[in-house]
Amino acid sequence: MLLRKVWESVSTRKCSTSKSSTRPIFMDSSSLGVFDRLPSDILIQILKLIGPKEAAKLSCVCKSWGLLVSDNRLWIYFLQHQQEPWESIFFGETTLISGYPFQTLMSDISFMRIFGQRAQVPGSVIIDGGSGYCKFGWSKFACPSGRSATFLEFGNIESPMYSRLRHFFATIYNRMQVKPPTQPIVVSIPICHYDGTENAKASRRQLKDCIHQILFDLNVPAVCAINQATLALYAARRTSGIVVNIGFQVTSVVPILHGKVMRKVGVEVMGLGALKLTGFLKLLMQQNNINFGSLYTVRTLKENLCYVAVDYKAELTKDTQASLEIPGEGLITLSKERFQTGEILFQPHMADVRTMGLDQAVALCMDHCHYAELAGDDAWFKTVILAGGSACLPGLAERLEKELRALLPPSISNGIRVISPPYGADTAWFGAKLIGNLSTFPGTWCMTKKQFRRKTRFNMMW
Repeated sequence: MLLRKVWESVSTRKCSTSKSSTRPIFMDSSSLGVFDRLPSDILIQILKLIGPKEAAKLSCVCKSWGLLVSDNRLWIYFLQHQQEPWESIFFGETTLISGYPFQTLMSDISFMRIFGQRAQVPGSVIIDGGSGYCKFGWSKFACPSGRSATFLEFGNIESPMYSRLRHFFATIYNRMQVKPPTQPIVVSIPICHYDGTENAKASRRQLKDCIHQILFDLNVPAVCAINQATLALYAARRTSGIVVNIGFQVTSVVPILHGKVMRKVGVEVMGLGALKLTGFLKLLMQQNNINFGSLYTVRTLKENLCYVAVDYKAELTKDTQASLEIPGEGLITLSKERFQTGEILFQPHMADVRTMGLDQAVALCMDHCHYAELAGDDAWFKTVILAGGSACLPGLAERLEKELRALLPPSISNGIRVISPPYGADTAWFGAKLIGNLSTFPGTWCMTKKQFRRKTRFNMMW
């Protein structure tokens, strides 16, 4: 009955407005017709029921309806019922919306306008290609639409970088069954060339320019290229912190302040990644006469049964036996192998790897950040975000936090927090999704072909 009265009120005012061209479009701003006697909270509930499109139409009836419909509570409710979590939407629309450098917008923000702009954003293709596995899909989708082994898509390793990357992107576009000119793209750049030397800078610039050149040669309208660590940080709804990215072959510890990688502080790198963890589990299984069919089986066991012990010595005395049914191979049982696999992140010598442990690498990075005094407050580097498939091992965040508190002095260790990958192995992809769905996208986040050519010509001049 209330909804019927809403539309009776709307239609009456539309008719009366159309009959006289001399009368203003908006009626008396104090009048809501038959709804004048209802509290505003009840009216907001009615607007929630009729939905965003019909609610927006009511804003054209009179000033009073317009003021009521523009209430941020209403549009926050509508945004909360989108696929993306409200916390991510709020973080993006108040922090990332202006692009880099970030300017947080907290006052006079209209979520009604944001809702309308986000509805018109065309969406983007997202390709998160690491050295091991690639995740790809649409920013408007809830999750990646496909995954593949990067090395299978990357072309001949002996061919030039341009040919290999072009083969890679062309293959992903074919898998997605989409034509490159139709959508902008958000692409992740693997963490590589870690230091701040001129040679490393030139190598990073060359890789980024090569990615842009290939995508523009494929006629992609706009390209947003961001490194994986920064995307993982955005997915955790932060712009500053330390990202521990456990990649396919190496683990990198990356300090990021206000969205910028602090290479001058130092990016720590361990020569130990997901491939080594899988290989070590394989070795343990062979030593204990546990049969398996392939390396894929070992990887499946690692992902489903392995974890990191908070106290390694105490864990050795416990019964940790667990089993997993592998199709075609039957039931496979693991015991101490379950936590010994992840332990090499903290004791690499167990796998004959000559590198510092993960806790030592992160502590060293924090120590450098502390003494660099890059910000007035030390809190920016005390949040550690884990990223990468192997970073999803249960217990890893708790163990790392415990070890850091033991290694660092109280002046640095107070306030440390280690966060597990917010979206599992797809964390970087979800960071890209957050950007691709911003109400201002592509905007300042993307580079167009014209901008790239202008930039290239300018660099050649110098």
